[in-house]
Amino acid sequence: MTGPARPLPRIAAIDLARSAALAGMVVFHFSYDLEMFGHLPPGTVVSGGFRVLSVTVAAAFLALAGVSLQLAHGARVRPRAVLRRLLRIAAAAGAVSLGTWAVFPAAFVYFGILHAIAAASLLGLLLLRLPPFVPALLALAVLLAPRPAPIPDLGWLDWTGLTATPRPSVDFEPLFPWAAAFLAGMALAGLGRRYGLWDRLSGSPGRLTRWLAWPGRNSLAIYLIHQPLLIALVWGLTRIGLS
Repeated sequence: MTGPARPLPRIAAIDLARSAALAGMVVFHFSYDLEMFGHLPPGTVVSGGFRVLSVTVAAAFLALAGVSLQLAHGARVRPRAVLRRLLRIAAAAGAVSLGTWAVFPAAFVYFGILHAIAAASLLGLLLLRLPPFVPALLALAVLLAPRPAPIPDLGWLDWTGLTATPRPSVDFEPLFPWAAAFLAGMALAGLGRRYGLWDRLSGSPGRLTRWLAWPGRNSLAIYLIHQPLLIALVWGLTRIGLS
Protein backbone atom coordinates (compact mmCIF):
# COMPACT_ATOMS: atom_id res chain seq x y z
CA MET A 1 0.00 0.00 0.00
CA THR A 2 2.82 2.38 -0.82
CA GLY A 3 1.92 5.71 -2.43
CA PRO A 4 3.69 6.91 -5.55
CA ALA A 5 7.06 8.55 -5.00
CA ARG A 6 6.23 11.92 -6.53
CA PRO A 7 5.94 15.50 -5.28
CA LEU A 8 2.49 16.31 -3.95
CA PRO A 9 0.45 19.46 -4.67
CA ARG A 10 -0.22 21.91 -1.88
CA ILE A 11 -2.76 20.42 0.51
CA ALA A 12 -5.39 22.76 1.91
CA ALA A 13 -5.89 20.68 5.07
CA ILE A 14 -2.30 21.38 6.13
CA ASP A 15 -2.71 25.09 5.47
CA LEU A 16 -5.93 25.02 7.51
CA ALA A 17 -4.08 23.38 10.40
CA ARG A 18 -1.38 26.03 10.13
CA SER A 19 -4.06 28.76 10.13
CA ALA A 20 -5.48 27.29 13.34
CA ALA A 21 -2.01 27.34 14.91
CA LEU A 22 -1.60 30.97 13.88
CA ALA A 23 -4.93 31.83 15.52
CA GLY A 24 -3.76 30.23 18.76
CA MET A 25 -0.47 32.12 18.51
CA VAL A 26 -2.25 35.46 18.07
CA VAL A 27 -4.48 34.77 21.09
CA PHE A 28 -1.47 33.89 23.23
CA HIS A 29 0.66 36.84 22.14
CA PHE A 30 -2.21 39.30 22.51
CA SER A 31 -2.66 38.03 26.08
CA TYR A 32 1.11 38.28 26.61
CA ASP A 33 1.05 41.90 25.47
CA LEU A 34 -1.92 42.69 27.72
CA GLU A 35 0.05 41.29 30.65
CA MET A 36 3.17 43.23 29.63
CA PHE A 37 1.18 46.48 29.68
CA GLY A 38 -0.36 45.64 33.05
CA HIS A 39 -3.87 44.69 31.90
CA LEU A 40 -3.55 41.10 33.15
CA PRO A 41 -2.03 39.88 36.43
CA PRO A 42 1.69 38.95 36.30
CA GLY A 43 2.25 35.29 35.46
CA THR A 44 -1.07 34.86 33.65
CA VAL A 45 0.36 33.59 30.37
CA VAL A 46 2.88 31.18 31.90
CA SER A 47 0.36 29.15 33.86
CA GLY A 48 -2.88 27.25 33.45
CA GLY A 49 -4.64 27.22 30.11
CA PHE A 50 -2.32 29.82 28.58
CA ARG A 51 0.67 27.58 29.26
CA VAL A 52 -1.14 24.66 27.60
CA LEU A 53 -1.99 26.91 24.64
CA SER A 54 1.61 28.06 24.17
CA VAL A 55 3.00 24.50 24.24
CA THR A 56 0.28 23.24 21.89
CA VAL A 57 0.84 26.03 19.37
CA ALA A 58 4.64 25.62 19.36
CA ALA A 59 4.34 21.84 18.97
CA ALA A 60 1.82 22.29 16.15
CA PHE A 61 4.11 24.64 14.20
CA LEU A 62 7.05 22.25 14.54
CA ALA A 63 4.98 19.19 13.62
CA LEU A 64 3.53 20.95 10.57
CA ALA A 65 7.04 21.98 9.51
CA GLY A 66 8.03 18.32 9.70
CA VAL A 67 5.00 17.35 7.64
CA SER A 68 5.84 19.97 5.03
CA LEU A 69 9.47 18.90 4.75
CA GLN A 70 8.48 15.27 4.21
CA LEU A 71 5.78 16.09 1.66
CA ALA A 72 7.98 18.50 -0.29
CA HIS A 73 11.16 16.43 -0.38
CA GLY A 74 10.33 12.90 0.76
CA ALA A 75 10.07 11.65 -2.83
CA ARG A 76 13.10 13.57 -4.10
CA VAL A 77 15.27 16.15 -2.38
CA ARG A 78 15.49 19.35 -4.40
CA PRO A 79 18.67 21.05 -3.11
CA ARG A 80 17.85 24.56 -4.34
CA ALA A 81 14.37 24.49 -2.85
CA VAL A 82 15.74 23.15 0.43
CA LEU A 83 18.42 25.84 0.55
CA ARG A 84 15.91 28.61 -0.23
CA ARG A 85 13.61 27.36 2.52
CA LEU A 86 16.41 27.14 5.09
CA LEU A 87 17.78 30.57 4.20
CA ARG A 88 14.31 32.11 4.45
CA ILE A 89 13.69 30.58 7.87
CA ALA A 90 17.20 31.44 9.10
CA ALA A 91 16.83 35.05 7.95
CA ALA A 92 13.48 35.32 9.71
CA ALA A 93 14.97 33.78 12.86
CA GLY A 94 17.80 36.30 12.73
CA ALA A 95 15.31 39.15 12.37
CA VAL A 96 13.44 37.91 15.44
CA SER A 97 16.69 37.71 17.42
CA LEU A 98 17.72 41.23 16.43
CA GLY A 99 14.28 42.68 17.07
CA THR A 100 13.90 41.13 20.49
CA TRP A 101 17.48 42.03 21.41
CA ALA A 102 16.61 45.67 20.76
CA VAL A 103 13.58 45.46 23.08
CA PHE A 104 14.59 42.76 25.58
CA PRO A 105 18.42 42.69 25.58
CA ALA A 106 18.55 40.56 28.75
CA ALA A 107 16.06 37.99 27.43
CA PHE A 108 16.16 38.19 23.64
CA VAL A 109 15.14 35.23 21.47
CA TYR A 110 18.36 33.37 20.73
CA PHE A 111 16.68 30.04 19.95
CA GLY A 112 12.96 30.38 19.41
CA ILE A 113 10.48 28.54 17.25
CA LEU A 114 12.04 29.58 13.92
CA HIS A 115 15.54 28.64 15.09
CA ALA A 116 14.18 25.26 16.20
CA ILE A 117 12.47 24.67 12.85
CA ALA A 118 15.67 25.50 10.95
CA ALA A 119 17.82 23.22 13.12
CA ALA A 120 15.28 20.39 13.07
CA SER A 121 15.02 20.70 9.28
CA LEU A 122 18.75 19.99 8.96
CA LEU A 123 18.26 16.88 11.05
CA GLY A 124 15.17 15.94 9.07
CA LEU A 125 17.05 16.03 5.76
CA LEU A 126 19.05 13.03 6.93
CA LEU A 127 15.87 11.04 7.56
CA LEU A 128 13.75 11.83 4.51
CA ARG A 129 14.23 8.53 2.71
CA LEU A 130 14.01 6.34 5.81
CA PRO A 131 10.84 4.47 6.84
CA PRO A 132 8.40 6.49 8.98
CA PHE A 133 9.10 4.43 12.08
CA VAL A 134 12.65 5.85 12.21
CA PRO A 135 11.67 9.51 12.84
CA ALA A 136 8.87 8.22 15.09
CA LEU A 137 11.35 6.36 17.29
CA LEU A 138 13.74 9.31 17.26
CA ALA A 139 10.88 11.61 18.31
CA LEU A 140 10.21 9.36 21.26
CA ALA A 141 13.90 9.25 22.16
CA VAL A 142 14.22 13.05 22.01
CA LEU A 143 11.10 13.48 24.12
CA LEU A 144 12.29 11.05 26.78
CA ALA A 145 15.96 12.10 26.81
CA PRO A 146 17.06 13.05 30.35
CA ARG A 147 17.39 16.77 30.95
CA PRO A 148 19.61 18.35 31.97
CA ALA A 149 22.27 16.02 30.58
CA PRO A 150 25.81 15.95 31.95
CA ILE A 151 27.27 18.37 29.40
CA PRO A 152 29.16 21.58 30.17
CA ASP A 153 26.84 24.35 31.29
CA LEU A 154 28.09 26.79 28.66
CA GLY A 155 26.03 29.50 27.02
CA TRP A 156 26.75 28.37 23.46
CA LEU A 157 25.18 24.97 24.25
CA ASP A 158 21.91 26.37 25.60
CA TRP A 159 20.21 25.81 22.22
CA THR A 160 20.41 22.06 22.78
CA GLY A 161 18.14 22.20 25.83
CA LEU A 162 20.55 19.95 27.71
CA THR A 163 22.28 22.53 29.90
CA ALA A 164 21.15 22.98 33.47
CA THR A 165 20.70 26.76 33.47
CA PRO A 166 20.00 28.19 30.00
CA ARG A 167 20.00 31.93 29.56
CA PRO A 168 16.59 33.56 29.97
CA SER A 169 14.60 34.27 26.82
CA VAL A 170 11.11 35.52 26.05
CA ASP A 171 10.77 32.59 23.62
CA PHE A 172 12.89 29.46 24.05
CA GLU A 173 12.30 26.23 22.12
CA PRO A 174 15.56 24.26 22.36
CA LEU A 175 16.24 21.24 20.17
CA PHE A 176 15.55 18.92 23.11
CA PRO A 177 12.66 18.29 23.50
CA TRP A 178 11.07 20.39 20.72
CA ALA A 179 12.61 18.46 17.82
CA ALA A 180 10.33 15.60 18.89
CA ALA A 181 7.32 17.43 17.45
CA PHE A 182 9.11 18.02 14.14
CA LEU A 183 10.16 14.37 13.88
CA ALA A 184 6.65 13.23 14.77
CA GLY A 185 5.33 15.40 11.94
CA MET A 186 7.76 13.75 9.54
CA ALA A 187 6.64 10.31 10.68
CA LEU A 188 2.96 11.18 10.27
CA ALA A 189 3.60 12.61 6.81
CA GLY A 190 5.48 9.48 5.78
CA LEU A 191 2.67 7.26 6.98
CA GLY A 192 0.13 9.46 5.23
CA ARG A 193 2.05 9.13 1.97
CA ARG A 194 2.36 5.36 2.38
CA TYR A 195 -1.37 4.88 2.87
CA GLY A 196 -2.54 7.43 0.32
CA LEU A 197 -3.90 10.01 2.78
CA TRP A 198 -2.37 13.00 1.03
CA ASP A 199 -3.70 11.93 -2.36
CA ARG A 200 -7.20 11.84 -0.89
CA LEU A 201 -6.75 15.32 0.62
CA SER A 202 -5.20 16.95 -2.42
CA GLY A 203 -8.42 17.82 -4.24
CA SER A 204 -9.28 21.36 -5.27
CA PRO A 205 -10.56 23.28 -2.20
CA GLY A 206 -13.68 25.43 -2.21
CA ARG A 207 -13.70 29.21 -1.86
CA LEU A 208 -14.29 29.21 1.90
CA THR A 209 -11.52 26.68 2.43
CA ARG A 210 -9.11 28.75 0.35
CA TRP A 211 -10.00 31.83 2.38
CA LEU A 212 -9.48 30.05 5.70
CA ALA A 213 -6.26 28.48 4.46
CA TRP A 214 -4.79 31.81 3.29
CA PRO A 215 -3.07 32.58 6.63
CA GLY A 216 -1.52 29.11 6.62
CA ARG A 217 -0.10 29.70 3.15
CA ASN A 218 1.55 32.90 4.42
CA SER A 219 2.46 31.78 7.92
CA LEU A 220 6.04 33.09 7.99
CA ALA A 221 5.06 36.63 7.01
CA ILE A 222 2.20 36.63 9.51
CA TYR A 223 4.50 35.30 12.22
CA LEU A 224 6.95 38.15 11.64
CA ILE A 225 4.48 41.03 11.54
CA HIS A 226 1.75 40.01 13.98
CA GLN A 227 3.54 40.79 17.24
CA PRO A 228 4.67 44.35 16.32
CA LEU A 229 1.09 45.04 15.22
CA LEU A 230 -0.37 43.59 18.43
CA ILE A 231 2.05 45.56 20.60
CA ALA A 232 1.17 48.75 18.73
CA LEU A 233 -2.54 47.98 19.19
CA VAL A 234 -2.25 47.33 22.93
CA TRP A 235 -0.01 50.38 23.37
CA GLY A 236 -2.52 52.54 21.51
CA LEU A 237 -5.45 51.24 23.52
CA THR A 238 -3.47 51.79 26.72
CA ARG A 239 -2.71 55.38 25.75
CA ILE A 240 -6.37 56.02 24.93
CA GLY A 241 -7.40 54.54 28.26
CA LEU A 242 -4.95 56.75 30.13
CA SER A 243 -5.84 59.96 28.31
